Amino acid sequence: MSDKPVGEMSFEDAMKELEQVVGQLERGDVALDDSIKLYERGAELKKRCETKLKEAEEKVAAITLDGDGNPTGLKPVEGL
Repeated sequence: MSDKPVGEMSFEDAMKELEQVVGQLERGDVALDDSIKLYERGAELKKRCETKLKEAEEKVAAITLDGDGNPTGLKPVEGL
């Protein structure tokens, strides 16, 4: 498990760590206190992944196409 703050992680890093957390929890070989910490970290990682995906979807949705279907640029997306 990384010590890096979840809020600073890329989507890929958060997803990779989330997969590791889920794997540890599924094996069930972690002490109860550690399982609770892993679950909390996993919840934070899941939220980070969802946030990064939503940001990416908004950026993709902001791409405008011309009459030939070619991208004409990005519209500014509020909050990004």
